[in-house]
Amino acid sequence: MLKVSNGFKRLVPAIGVIVGMGFAFYCLSIALKTLPLGNAYAIWAGLGTALITLVGVVFWRENLNLKKVAGLICIITGVVLLRLANPGH
Repeated sequence: MLKVSNGFKRLVPAIGVIVGMGFAFYCLSIALKTLPLGNAYAIWAGLGTALITLVGVVFWRENLNLKKVAGLICIITGVVLLRLANPGH
């Protein structure tokens, strides 16, 4: 299996992760100006989980089985329901 950052022992990937996380938190802070905290965090966590799962399937050839698909559907459904529960924003 490919080790991308090798536990933050490789400088360039580690810097990429730190810069990427900083940018992601900056974008979250902008989203919080217009979205309720619960919705923003649900989107942040749910989308992040779904995208990382897809990255694992595409780039690291992890197995995509029925349980993973069901879990992703539950996450996406939960995020959509939270958003629909607060339609005024």
